[in-house]
Amino acid sequence: MQLIDTHVHVNFDLFKEDLDSVSARWQSAGISKLVHSCVHPDEFESIKQLSLQFPELYCAVGLHPLDAQKWQGEKTYQQILKSAQSYPKVVAIGEMGLDFYKDDQQELQKEVFWQQLTIAQLLNKPVIIHCRDAASTLQDILRKFIREKGEVTGVMHCWAGNPEETQWFLDLGMYISFSGVVTFKNAKTVHASASIVPSDRLLIETDCPFLAPTPYRGKRNEPSYVVHVAEKLAEIRGESLETIAEQTYDNASRLFKI
Repeated sequence: MQLIDTHVHVNFDLFKEDLDSVSARWQSAGISKLVHSCVHPDEFESIKQLSLQFPELYCAVGLHPLDAQKWQGEKTYQQILKSAQSYPKVVAIGEMGLDFYKDDQQELQKEVFWQQLTIAQLLNKPVIIHCRDAASTLQDILRKFIREKGEVTGVMHCWAGNPEETQWFLDLGMYISFSGVVTFKNAKTVHASASIVPSDRLLIETDCPFLAPTPYRGKRNEPSYVVHVAEKLAEIRGESLETIAEQTYDNASRLFKI
């Protein structure tokens, strides 16, 4: 059984002391590929070095919405564009999107999101989208972008929206990725959304070091724990773990072209 963790941040300092042990555990758990997301393009070089150290690790480059104030116009645009063009293991642009839960710079976030969608379309790469308390606005932007600029594909990462919101993004061609949140007992809304995603649009992730699944909740998350996400999805959807593993592996391979 093979698995792909589609969203990790193992360049964070929390992994500095024991990354070799962490990688040994993900290999033992059958995690044969990982996609390393990016919070700010300045960290791309460290992510690239990790992908050279671990052949199974692929990269993204982008600017997180909570760092929208760090967008420096054409300079940051070119930084993301050139980083993505410079290295063949860059498989996505992101993470990008909107986060209205912690940040009130909504207009700036929307502009930065649009610019990164433009880069992704130019390079024919998928987007990794962060969306928190902003589903309606984000849907509107995606609809407008598709209408004015053309198709864009990608994933709603660490998805926690309700079934109606889930359907919005499925209708726009997005994949839906579930994290350790889906293992939480009281995450009823997430469970309901997980039950409606078509098998060919389902992805799994850890978003490590955040959001460790049950039974590790509250501790540092790591890629090997993605199996718990797959197990919970299998339970919710009435399928076998092997089926979920195969579906999500094939979907991630197709979306990210890896």
